[in-house]
Amino acid sequence: MAMKNITVSVDEETYRRSRIKAAEIGTSVSALVRAYLSDLGEHGAPESRFDRLRRLQDETLEAIRSRGGGLRAADNLPRDALHQRDALR
Repeated sequence: MAMKNITVSVDEETYRRSRIKAAEIGTSVSALVRAYLSDLGEHGAPESRFDRLRRLQDETLEAIRSRGGGLRAADNLPRDALHQRDALR
């Protein structure tokens, strides 16, 4: 398969960090970019931080609901039971 060249412009700090990361794993910056673009083509755009947090929130709330719990004040223990007031009297 023929390779195509592309030019990517990044700021100095991004370039420096990418060179360090590439050196840590024994590859080149070009290979890092190639792997990222290849993965992007196979799996689509990576999940944004907001989307990831929203997904985790939805999964957590669904897990709570599936166990029969809820986030309503009526589901809470009364204050005396919470602090075991009767045991102190």
